[in-house]
Amino acid sequence: MLRASLTGLVVALGLGLSAEAAVPCEEREFDGLRYTVCFADARTDDIRLFLDGPSGEKFGQFSAVDAALKADGKRLAFAMNGGMYHDDRAPVGHYIENGTEVMRVVPNAGPGNFGLLPNGVFCIRDDRADVIETLRYDAQRPDCRFATQSGPMLVIDGALHPRFLEDSTSRYVRNGVGTSADGSQVAFVISDDAVTFHEFGRIFRDDLGLPQALFLDGSVSRLHAPGLNRSDFGRWLGPIVGVVEPLDP
Repeated sequence: MLRASLTGLVVALGLGLSAEAAVPCEEREFDGLRYTVCFADARTDDIRLFLDGPSGEKFGQFSAVDAALKADGKRLAFAMNGGMYHDDRAPVGHYIENGTEVMRVVPNAGPGNFGLLPNGVFCIRDDRADVIETLRYDAQRPDCRFATQSGPMLVIDGALHPRFLEDSTSRYVRNGVGTSADGSQVAFVISDDAVTFHEFGRIFRDDLGLPQALFLDGSVSRLHAPGLNRSDFGRWLGPIVGVVEPLDP
């Protein structure tokens, strides 16, 4: 299912891959920096957010999500950390899971990357997924099945965040998500080199051609990509975002 859904994404984003070469995740280079990009089609792929496990404890690890999915004959096709969280791993900003709001929208500026406005919300609906600037989201209140707020926005209507500096020296491994204008195509990106915000925003805008993109996190960034024989370890996570597929696709 995932392989078939990617064919449309390759065409839509002009990534220069044949249908045979299309895979859920790929390693790529842009401007001399290394990234891993995982693709999803929101019209056909099962994109979800995960926070609390069946016991009420937060999943925290990709393996815990996989263990819970296995009971339903499913698994993670790929996943990454899905937004900033407090010490108790509760979401810092707005969070919806399976239609239930866990945390309200936080519209105001604040300290740290999250409060570097404009920030945004990644909203997953039944047939589309969108990165939406927070104030726009708060005014529209789309019917999201899942949603996670983070910040800053990386790309806003095709423009980089106005506070990003081309000569910045602040470099970290970072991860984020970008969406196409029609909400059908989603790209999840993690840098494999330490990058600035300006560099990270440019891979979404200038390489992947996505008009909206959102920073998810930095120093805790992790990726689970079985197709690349990769599953990162590190700190326990709060929200996790991923694509779910049948255990035996």
